[in-house]
Amino acid sequence: MTGMQIFALIFCIAGTGAVIGAIVSNEWKVTSRASSVITATWVFQGLWMNCAGNALGSYHCRPHLTIFRVEGFLQACRALMITSICLGFFGSICAFAGMKCTRIGGNNQMKAKIVCLAGMLFILSGICSLAACSLYAHKTTSEYFDPTIVTAKYELGAALFVGWAGSVLCLVGGLIFCCTFSFNNVTQRSGYRYATASSNSFHTQTRSKDPSKLMHHGESLPTYNKNSYV
Repeated sequence: MTGMQIFALIFCIAGTGAVIGAIVSNEWKVTSRASSVITATWVFQGLWMNCAGNALGSYHCRPHLTIFRVEGFLQACRALMITSICLGFFGSICAFAGMKCTRIGGNNQMKAKIVCLAGMLFILSGICSLAACSLYAHKTTSEYFDPTIVTAKYELGAALFVGWAGSVLCLVGGLIFCCTFSFNNVTQRSGYRYATASSNSFHTQTRSKDPSKLMHHGESLPTYNKNSYV
């Protein structure tokens, strides 16, 4: 059980780190080399700024100076990614408090509940980042195959794949945490049923015993005939 929780924590921390790396990256989409006239120069865009680079290794970035002129889907992706990071942060705190190998979090029942909460937070974190990356990829893909758009075509950047990988790791780690909580509950319930059955059988056997067997060896119950009280 402890080993599964450690693996789940490693997956979730790695997934949250990947989501952070994706949100700060500027390579959410890059110009297509197939449609580019000058192959030595390319443009790549992220959630926070647009950059242009060349084959010599130099590049220049221009941040989005205002949020009111940014497209709606881009703002939605920002909000989802920030929410994912916040959920992953609080999920990591709950995971450290609820793991069996730590000395904080209270008794075993309280730790199990905290671990379940951590698993749910990580699952929500993975869903948010997965939705953000999928929304951005759908927008980029639809623009690439739209024949009415005659401007530069963009392809999927490396940050999207990093974000998808982080989402999967958070989902897997959160599911493992939830599975450990369910396994702990099943173990406790089976133990309680066994104890109850044993106690009931003990009382039943005690009541069903012949009173004569409770006497010491060699003793017998007194017998009375019909005229004993006359």
